Amino acid sequence: LCAAQAVALFTELADRLHAGGHAPREVGRLRDRLIVCLFMAHAGVLDREALSRVIDGAPGALSAMFQAVTRFELGMFADARILPLAGQELSLLRAAARLDWSAIEPTILGTLFECGLDPARRSRLGAHYTDREAIVLIIEPVIMTPLRREFAALQADPGSRDLLVERYQTYLTRLRGVRVLDPSCGAGHFLYHALQALQDHEREVIAWGAQRLDMPMRPLLGSGTVLGIECDAQAAELARLTLWIAELRGNVDRNDIPRLTRTIACRDAILELSAEGPPRRPVWPDAEFIVGNPPFLGGKKLRAGLGDGYVDRLFMAWSGRVPAEADLVSYWHEAAREQIAAGRCKRAALLATQAIRGGANLEVLRRIKASGDIFMAWRDIPWVTRGAAVRVSLVAQDDGSEQRRSLDGVAVTVIHADLTGGVARTPDVTRARRLRENRGVAFMGDTKGGKFELSAADAQQMLCVADEPGFLIRDVVVPWVNGLDVTRRPRGMHIVDFGVDMPRAAAARYIGPYAFVQERVAPVRAMNRRDAYRERWWIHVEPRPALRAAIRPLRRFIATPTVARSRVFVWLTPPTLPDHQLIVVARDDDYCMGVLHSRIHELWSLRMCTWLGAGNDPRYTPTTTFETFPFPWPLDTPEVGLSARQRGHRDAIATVAESLQLARQRWQFPPELVVHGDPLAPGHPPRSIARDADAGRELKRRTLTALYRVRPPWLVALHAKLDHAVASAYGWSDDLDDETLIIRLLALNGERHGP
Repeated sequence: LCAAQAVALFTELADRLHAGGHAPREVGRLRDRLIVCLFMAHAGVLDREALSRVIDGAPGALSAMFQAVTRFELGMFADARILPLAGQELSLLRAAARLDWSAIEPTILGTLFECGLDPARRSRLGAHYTDREAIVLIIEPVIMTPLRREFAALQADPGSRDLLVERYQTYLTRLRGVRVLDPSCGAGHFLYHALQALQDHEREVIAWGAQRLDMPMRPLLGSGTVLGIECDAQAAELARLTLWIAELRGNVDRNDIPRLTRTIACRDAILELSAEGPPRRPVWPDAEFIVGNPPFLGGKKLRAGLGDGYVDRLFMAWSGRVPAEADLVSYWHEAAREQIAAGRCKRAALLATQAIRGGANLEVLRRIKASGDIFMAWRDIPWVTRGAAVRVSLVAQDDGSEQRRSLDGVAVTVIHADLTGGVARTPDVTRARRLRENRGVAFMGDTKGGKFELSAADAQQMLCVADEPGFLIRDVVVPWVNGLDVTRRPRGMHIVDFGVDMPRAAAARYIGPYAFVQERVAPVRAMNRRDAYRERWWIHVEPRPALRAAIRPLRRFIATPTVARSRVFVWLTPPTLPDHQLIVVARDDDYCMGVLHSRIHELWSLRMCTWLGAGNDPRYTPTTTFETFPFPWPLDTPEVGLSARQRGHRDAIATVAESLQLARQRWQFPPELVVHGDPLAPGHPPRSIARDADAGRELKRRTLTALYRVRPPWLVALHAKLDHAVASAYGWSDDLDDETLIIRLLALNGERHGP
């Protein structure tokens, strides 16, 4: 309660100073100084009268108090500048001074620092405050469990007193020699809780020695036990202060005030640059344990947050160790693996995005399994920071010596690289490989990179304008579909699309569409750091030429949302352009659609996918999910290569798949609720329009997400029929359990891929 009150009081104080026109950094510095002074006053090393004079508003009292603190050589007090406090600000400080600061952890400095970050900057840099529960989830099993085992073995020793004394002293020396490194320490939350746990254990050991061996000793374990690396200077300073306050409060000798720890290095943990040579991987200090919460950045956010120059150098330094497509957090996991492999660390546990389990990130976990092992993992930890709910994973690794394995808090015999596991029989799907027969079939949709899209009304207006001869507007204003159009209701959106390489002069001949893009897209793209994106502003940033070539000859093609709770597949028809939030399968046959919509493929996709967002939704990928999936027979088998049996199974699957699509279509667009309008332009699909307002309200509820959440009997029956047809095509019964199906699919993948 005290900590919550302190956060609220100092947040209000900071807000008032911000409103008064003071710069955020200056406000934050004053706030942190005042908090440090409150801790010091409570510890008895700062004159309470000096604090009282500040609270009473005595002239010059604030400067005098800060000047008195400079003797402790705390960096933040070296600057003599102050902000004036008066009226309500002093009332808030007075209320804070009345709190019991012995009940408040010094990590409040980091909490307020994180809360004070601009939300946009916090998102861009991947900076998050880690709550206590997530920290304890790491410290106890990773650091304290092996130490407690050693101490328990000492306590159970039946040997002579002399031998027991020797072993006791050896263990106490060993305990005091433990070093814990957080290579992304922020304001020191992990290090503070690790230090507290180790100090508590030291007191426990000393108490046992005093009682069992009559050898009273003084606790010596201090902030030198924990080491940190942090690139943000202010966060590094707060980490030092957090540890200093923790040590100060535990120090009973007021004449022996601890010095500010020098074990927090302010530098980059994953990239070292020099004028003399190429970028290098930095050297981390030796530590028995590595723990922490590295920053989470991935995909486009990596370059947006760190800049192209930094990212290019990062890729160069870590080439061959971390794939270029991996999330930023993966670099810390690989660096920890290197420390363990080199014998410079015994155990490491780091938080990660849930994406660590798949895609390019999976290669990092495979390297961990190759040189050591994963002895503990949590796949899905809910984590709330400043009201934002996210989901994270946790990976703990060692050299393979730990015999016990824990997955999501449950004992298991094995943990695979994708953080699945259980008993030894549990299939390791990380062994699945991309199949040549599935290459060039599945693609990510188009990435527009600007406001190219049009509402149905705007598209109608644009398409009604007379064409310039040879430049038909309908060729560049086409239907556009993203994930929402699949999981919710089709919105009738369109998009201006000049293809993959249309010259600017040719694009300008489409007068209306070109003017639209010039006004809405060109100013934004002019600020893009990438030359191609900036200079070719009328072209989508990633127009996916391979996708376009694959679907061009098809009468229809399959699409599924990249991220969705229910894995659904739908038909799209040319000239519809699919957005990057869709994965496209360039096939137009009901057989392929049926297999993709079967339970067998859904199980595979859930095991091979990555997970995303606060909702922990599965993310389908064209590579690790689709290209690894073995169809009943190779997907590229020509018609003449199919046996009569295979043709029979193909036709059976196709018949049920077509029935499923028609039934869903009737449910989503029942004839009693909709009428079909004319197409916007020749070649464009007709529009479904609600008959009246009541019909419109009912249609809004008829989404595929809602349908698959409830699954009415007719849908269950059709899927059961489809599952039976697909299982029969594999030659399997349709009552196999999930693990057996995965094992068989994995074996089939291995057969198709070869050695």
